Amino acid sequence: MSFNLDVFLTPLFSLVFMKAALITVALAVAAHAGAILISVPMALGLNSGRRLIRAMIRVYVGVFRAIPTLLWMLFFWNAMPQFSPIFRESWYTPFMAAWIALVVNEAAYQVEINRAALNAVDRAQIQAATAFGFHPLQIFRLVTLPQAARIALPPTVNEFITLLKATSLASVISLQELMTVTNQAVATTFQFQEYYAVAALYYLVIVTVLTLFQSRLERRFDWTTERKAGRGLMRLLGGRAR
Repeated sequence: MSFNLDVFLTPLFSLVFMKAALITVALAVAAHAGAILISVPMALGLNSGRRLIRAMIRVYVGVFRAIPTLLWMLFFWNAMPQFSPIFRESWYTPFMAAWIALVVNEAAYQVEINRAALNAVDRAQIQAATAFGFHPLQIFRLVTLPQAARIALPPTVNEFITLLKATSLASVISLQELMTVTNQAVATTFQFQEYYAVAALYYLVIVTVLTLFQSRLERRFDWTTERKAGRGLMRLLGGRAR
């Protein structure tokens, strides 16, 4: 069967597919933001001197990295309502279930990225800031975090792209994201080539935009390279000394 251009173009510019693509992006952004918020404290915990905290975080990372995302998706949608009636309320939608599943799963991967980035920051700068009387929170906000963010940015964006594609697993719990809408269209029309091509093009455009956004962010964080950050820290410390 030949490729039907009309069948391809109709869903490509349809509101249904555009809305599904927005849901896909919204789920990925919300899930990754939640994962970063969880993973930063865990990364700091892995660098702490408390064995119990480190052990608990390592167990969390091991468990959530070992079990497939698809299984977590099914667990949070099908099994959680059996644990508590709270998850049977109207607020617990497929979007919420998918969001929770992706957040807790993604955090297990993001924590290693954050931990490596934090460990890569030059300790001499932190010691210099401490010697000048900076509070630990100030040191983290002004010295550690900007440089760690620059180091973590490329793998974090790559992880986000992987997460974006993982949102397609939410089709198993009937979330009306891009793959769900595509599969529904294929099931009713049997136009496999055209609808799968539309979904592929949407993902390609989204990932391309994210890649360009990554390049802009890396240029924006260029001042946090070790040499530039060192000069900035010395200016900061010099101003404090005065």
